[in-house]
Amino acid sequence: MALSDLQIVLIGAGATAVAGVWAYNLWQERKLHRLSKTFFTHPQDDTLINPLINPPAAERSPDDEETHDLADITERKEPTFSAFHDDAVAVIEQSRGNSADEFSEQIHYSSAGKIAEEFPAELSDESSSQASIPEPDALPSEWADTLTHCVLRFKTTESVPAATLWMLQSDWATQLGKPLCWLAYDDPTTSWLAINENATGWHMHWAAALQLADRRGAASESTLANFFDGMQQLAHHVGAELPLPDLTPVAAHAAALDTFCANVDIQFKVHIVESAGGVFSGTKLRGVAEAAGMLLEDDGYFHARDIAGEELFTLMNLGSEAFTLDNLRSLATHGLSLSLDVPRVSDGLATFARMLAAGQQLARALGGVLVDAQRVPLTDVMTSAIRAKITELQQTMHEADIAPGSPRALRLFS
Repeated sequence: MALSDLQIVLIGAGATAVAGVWAYNLWQERKLHRLSKTFFTHPQDDTLINPLINPPAAERSPDDEETHDLADITERKEPTFSAFHDDAVAVIEQSRGNSADEFSEQIHYSSAGKIAEEFPAELSDESSSQASIPEPDALPSEWADTLTHCVLRFKTTESVPAATLWMLQSDWATQLGKPLCWLAYDDPTTSWLAINENATGWHMHWAAALQLADRRGAASESTLANFFDGMQQLAHHVGAELPLPDLTPVAAHAAALDTFCANVDIQFKVHIVESAGGVFSGTKLRGVAEAAGMLLEDDGYFHARDIAGEELFTLMNLGSEAFTLDNLRSLATHGLSLSLDVPRVSDGLATFARMLAAGQQLARALGGVLVDAQRVPLTDVMTSAIRAKITELQQTMHEADIAPGSPRALRLFS
């Protein structure tokens, strides 16, 4: 079959196009070959095949040596927990030979001793316990107090979202029965931040501080074991290493701290009763209490507070019914109690004097009398004995580095 003129033209155009593409590709290949010779005149080491990326020291130029020294100086050292772990192993035998009572006896009767000196060093001295870890900054004591907390720290290889960490710890942290504070180091602000369920940042340096004692008692060995286990699992999940301290000295520290606190945990109360054995009217009580500088709060007590808002003493119903704005309109009570929580006020003597003055003001206005727990009217001898005891208790606390009314004391006596 004869080809038409159109078919012949199309075949010729197609052959010409194919030849053009082939010629263009050949030109590009030769151009790239010339460029490769220009850029890669000398052979290069392959970082995967040739392990000797850096020549031996004898073959390096002086400039190479100077650069290497600078790299050594500025190299970032990753935190390790070897010092903390080794110290824990070193004191384990000593701690096993001392009961909690012996610890507390040493603390309570050593006039110059401090709890920080009597307890195992790795629990009370943050600088020595983790000396091998280049810290970004010291942990804030209001959140991670090495005297009252067991503090564990770790560093992740990459930044981790705070929300992820909070989710990982939430299952077991709520079962510990003791306050647990999470902290993360914030690089932009160069400060430690408290982490909670609303945290949104990403961080690499982390710390968890478990409070070892409060008014519910000491953290038990089972509580500490659960804390250690939860922390270990969390660290593994985020790819961090977390060698743990030995459980025995930590538990001994918690027990001794709790025993010491129990020995100084005293509240002094004075009562106001109607002088003729009658009752006080709730409607009158509110006005008199407010005139004495106290306000009714949600817990059902009238509170006297200092200028900073810290509690000084409370006024409560001597009966079982708490005060409310509603029941004060119809309430009739046989007595009132003023209470001073000695470990939780900074100046016990001044606070006691103010509480006595408020009690006398209330007694006069309500037609009552100040009495002790046995309904014996207060005398100067009684109040002098109370003042002496307050002085003794608060001095003992100062000697143990637990200043009355301080954040440390407020945590322990809560």
